[in-house]
This record gives sequence, structure tokens and C-alpha cells, in this order.
Amino acid sequence: MLMTFLVVAIVSAALIAGALWGIYGKLTTQTQGFVIALAGGALIVSLVTELIEPSLEQSNMWVGLGAVAAGAGVFTVIDYWIDEKWGADGGGGLLAAITLDGIPENLALGVALIGAKPIEVAALAGSILLSNLPEAAGGAKQMAGEGHSRAKILGLWAATAAILSGAAIVGNIALEGVSPHFLAATRCFAAGAVVASLATEVFPQAYKEDHHMAGVATAIGVVLAVFLGELGGG
Repeated sequence: MLMTFLVVAIVSAALIAGALWGIYGKLTTQTQGFVIALAGGALIVSLVTELIEPSLEQSNMWVGLGAVAAGAGVFTVIDYWIDEKWGADGGGGLLAAITLDGIPENLALGVALIGAKPIEVAALAGSILLSNLPEAAGGAKQMAGEGHSRAKILGLWAATAAILSGAAIVGNIALEGVSPHFLAATRCFAAGAVVASLATEVFPQAYKEDHHMAGVATAIGVVLAVFLGELGGG
């Protein structure tokens, strides 16, 4: 359990590190786009190998694939509502969107850690960490440009990190010992939500900011995730 808390804390702390990067460091749009695309490529692999495939083995195809579709549908509806309420371009809207993206990611991480060693979910944890850094950096940079104080920005991102850590811990503790079918459905629901976020938020942003190298960065992410997955399985 201690290692689970440590993995979750490191992954969520990337949000605070990213916010500091966005406020105090230099962040080009090309760099942000490259890292986002890299993280997206890694997430594609880790979702399939560490969430969906084990769930299909644990339960059955209809439960798993139905939950993937349901997760994507629910994410899309909530994402649309956030865009309508806060707007997609402002710092506040981006903060809300990242929180929405992060809840299924961190829930998936917490569930994936049930009965597993941290190295066995290294690809998923690394992918989420990589995605947190540039997203938080970009959001913090936008919020600073809108006139928010540095203390307020850091406080908001720290609160977001705490919320997402809570999602992972709740997923890990509350779902331990549930039926294999329910656990499989939860994993696949979270995976479906993350897939939808990749399609609607992550890859469009990566292409917009670094369209010349977005494809290469995505491929590098896939390679890294496969390597970490093989390392964890070895």
C-alpha cells in the first residue's frame, strides 16, 4: 500500500511541477506539443495492455468493450458541458478539462495497481506523469497571462493534484475485493474516457502546437510504453 501511495503521489506531483515550469520556466509551444504527443502515444499502448486486455481476460468481451464505449460517451458529454460553461481556451476551462481528463486516468492507475507491483504498471504511470507535466505547464502559463497571482495558480494546481490523487487512492481501496466483472468494467470505463480525451483534447492540441513532429513524438511514446511494459512483465 505504501508503494501505491508513493506512485500516486509522484504522478500527481507532476501537476505541481508542471505549474512551476509554466510560471517560472520557459515553455515553447513546440516543446509542449511534443511532450503531449509523446504522452498520448504512451497512453494508447498502456491503456490497451494494462487495462483493456487484462479486463477482457478477467471478465468477457461484451463487459469490457461495452464499458469502453460507455466511458467514452460519458467523457464526451461532460467535456462538452465544460466547454460550454467555461470555454475551451481560458485557463479556468483548461483547469476544469485537465481535472476531467485526470480523474479517469488516475482512477485507472489506482485500479491497475490492485494486486500489482508498481513496475507492472510502469507504462501507465509514466504516461500519466508525462501528460501531467506539459498540460499543467500550459494551463499555468495561460492563467498567469490572464492576471492570476502565482500563489493562486499554484494553489489551484495543488488542489487539482490532491483531487486526482484522491481518485487514484479511492479507486485502489474501494474496488479491491470487488467481483472480477465489476473491476473489469471499471477499468474499461476509465480506459474509454481516456481514449476519448486523447481524441478530443490531447492529439489535436499536440498537432496544433507542434504539427511537424507530433507524429514522431507519438511514435516515440508508443515505443517507450512498449519498452516499459516489457520491463514490467519481465
